[in-house]
Amino acid sequence: MPFLTGSELDKAYGKAKESGYGFIASNIAEPNILIGLLRAAEEKNSDLLLQLSNSASKFAGDGDPVSGLRAMSNYIDELASQYDFGVFLNMDHLKKSNMELIKTAIDEELASSIMIDASKESFDENVRITKEVVDYAEGSGVLIEGELGKIKGVEDEETASAEAFYTDPQEAVEYVKRTGIDLLAVSVGTQHGVSKGKDIELKVDLVEEINSTLSEAGYDIPLVLHGSSGLVKEQLVQVLDYGVCKLNKDTRYQYEYARAALDFYMEHKDSILPPEGVEDDREGFFSDTDWSPVKSDFDPRVVSRAIRDSIQKTAENLFEQAGSVNKSLYKSN
Repeated sequence: MPFLTGSELDKAYGKAKESGYGFIASNIAEPNILIGLLRAAEEKNSDLLLQLSNSASKFAGDGDPVSGLRAMSNYIDELASQYDFGVFLNMDHLKKSNMELIKTAIDEELASSIMIDASKESFDENVRITKEVVDYAEGSGVLIEGELGKIKGVEDEETASAEAFYTDPQEAVEYVKRTGIDLLAVSVGTQHGVSKGKDIELKVDLVEEINSTLSEAGYDIPLVLHGSSGLVKEQLVQVLDYGVCKLNKDTRYQYEYARAALDFYMEHKDSILPPEGVEDDREGFFSDTDWSPVKSDFDPRVVSRAIRDSIQKTAENLFEQAGSVNKSLYKSN
């Protein structure tokens, strides 16, 4: 089926929060990661939440994020129609400088949800920017995610924050009340970029307090953890009982992508690189020597298959940890 709307995603989040599981929100920038994720979701009978950032849209559009979004959204839609589970697309970490991209995603129905990140701003300015996006999306069916607090590290090719500022539960209530967001990303100790889970001081008690404070105030909305690639299994599972329904993963997939490619080329380097004493005559394609590279080892489709397999295995394990296996709400059979 084609990728689904925010209304259908809202139902999926509602079921996840009620039942104590979550969705791995998986960032993509090109086809290999996407196809690996689709295969993993099919194997595990899990609905699939994809994410596309501004820089990924820009990459896909060769410098033009709007063109890249249109291309990737339609590509996802086409591939998703081949599978029998729900596929959703979230726009990740868009800033106030990305308003053209935000409005295009809403106006042309190119995404299921949008994360507006004004967390670097003052509280009131964060509210104002986020509310502007919520108001623009009203009636479109697109869900809006906001962020309160600052997460340490690097995300979407930018430094997010040099240090973490934890989300205050009472401020969270005020933020949700004034903005009308559908999901809240919280800062509770996770870190963007490369981090070691055992070194992350994840404040599970703060997650619980934020969730209960919001619920008591009448705002029983899903919580989001950004920078969750460094979490170990035990940490990830801990937060699922306290309203976290969306766990962002990007760095982990990037590393698996690089390792799969590197491992493949290391294994086949002798059939790709000329041996010592043979001129590296790429222009003449080694026509003056007896040695020739092996086409089946340098064909990009071959290494792409290895990358897709690695991403699939990684995603399957993450879906197991998040608890979304065999819980597809949108399987047609």
